[in-house]
Amino acid sequence: MAEEATDTISATINATLNATAGNGTAKIPATSEGMALAYGSLVMMALIPIFFGSFRSVRYHKEQRENGETPEIMSDKDAAMFPIIASATLFGIYLVFQIFSKEYINLLLTIYFFFLGVLALAHILSPVVRKLVPESMPNESYHLLFVKGKDDKKEELMNYEFDNKDLICLGVGAAFGVWYLWKKHWVANNVFGLAFALNGVEFLQLNTIMTGCILLGGLFIYDIFWVFGTNVMVTVAKSFEAPIKLVFPQDILEKGLEANNFAMLGLGDIVIPGIFIALLLRFDVSRRKGARTYFYTGFTAYLLGLLATIAVMHCFKHAQPALLYLVPACIGLPLFVALVKGDLKALFKYEDNPAPKEADDTSGKEEKAAEAKKSK
Repeated sequence: MAEEATDTISATINATLNATAGNGTAKIPATSEGMALAYGSLVMMALIPIFFGSFRSVRYHKEQRENGETPEIMSDKDAAMFPIIASATLFGIYLVFQIFSKEYINLLLTIYFFFLGVLALAHILSPVVRKLVPESMPNESYHLLFVKGKDDKKEELMNYEFDNKDLICLGVGAAFGVWYLWKKHWVANNVFGLAFALNGVEFLQLNTIMTGCILLGGLFIYDIFWVFGTNVMVTVAKSFEAPIKLVFPQDILEKGLEANNFAMLGLGDIVIPGIFIALLLRFDVSRRKGARTYFYTGFTAYLLGLLATIAVMHCFKHAQPALLYLVPACIGLPLFVALVKGDLKALFKYEDNPAPKEADDTSGKEEKAAEAKKSK
């Protein structure tokens, strides 16, 4: 269910808050120390889901292959269309906020993301809880199945198996959810935001480097247009009250946990480059050489791009589309390393889920023909 939650929010994340970092940090902080602490904390919070989500994506991809599951693969055409769909979604949300009351819309969004956040956080906590809970603890299994229709026309709406340890994870996630609903505290927001980001990097998979380049390139243009060309992105980001951004107060040294002068970073600026970096890690793993050259190159490039975003934003005191700096860094540096090492062709030929080759069909036909001759 955590996977479904991540898939559901991914379009909203990418469509609304790819440039939230610039939108929220235009305020001049109270002190230089507070500003440095806020920016440094955002950078660390951005790196954590990319790093751990990438390694979790390797395990998830391996489990998919072992279980014979067919993953949903984004084609080059899908990647090219995504920025257009995201633009339509963003503008649609903007119109909704202009027409209807912001309070009621955010109330619905809060309830919606409460359930998604509980599921996402429970998925993250599951490995930890299973290690901490003693094996001697009774652990009954449960099966939740919802279908519609009758007899041969039955259609599964939900098929979910869970046990007592899963219930513990859901209980902890629900406790954070109630805290978020009651107080809307920035720490609770960040807990859910980190869970969303980590799940997004783990579950949202690109199949090839070319698809990733097309997707990031399109969102590069999308981000620049909606931040510099209109006020739509800024308006939506300020109106949209949901845990799809990471925040850290710049006045925390003066006001403590009650501080409210926030620097922000949209989850889209984490998840979109993160799924590309996760693909680089799976490429490294596929070569079975033990080195993680391209993963650490992409990870370093992301860090440099994020630092460049913060530096430009601080100098010009103006909203900056983070993907303007992240995309060239995350694509350019790994490709440059591949060019130097002579791996460029192998990098672009790599596929997470290669399609069945025609040669396999031909060999199968030849075997059948040989068997037919023997039977004669």
